[in-house]
Amino acid sequence: MIRPAGVGAFQFVILASLRAVQLTRGCRPRVDGVHKHTVTAQLEVSQGKVMQELLPPLVAEVLTEA
Repeated sequence: MIRPAGVGAFQFVILASLRAVQLTRGCRPRVDGVHKHTVTAQLEVSQGKVMQELLPPLVAEVLTEA
């Protein structure tokens, strides 16, 4: 699988693993095909269908305190 531009190997693995958890919990896949959740998550990330949302520092700080 080819990582999208600007996504490092570590970020790719973390993003794919978080997406695999979502798929396991019942979220609908964004790619066609019959694959295990981990492979589907990797395909979604590599095709740019799943992105990381960066929160402003203040919002992230409030979320971690809750």
